[in-house]
Amino acid sequence: MKHILKCKSCGSYTLKEKCKCGEKAFMVKPAKYSPEDAYAKYRIISKQEERKRNNMIK
Repeated sequence: MKHILKCKSCGSYTLKEKCKCGEKAFMVKPAKYSPEDAYAKYRIISKQEERKRNNMIK
């Protein structure tokens, strides 16, 4: 099964390992959800702090 990849340098999307510009492409899909995620707590805190800085929450 092929996945959509994105080039680091030019930002274009491709299905090949290397972009037309010659740079290596990487997968842009997020990681799978895991209920045993060891870092979820830190991501939640980080998102809350960012929202507070942007005055989205009190």
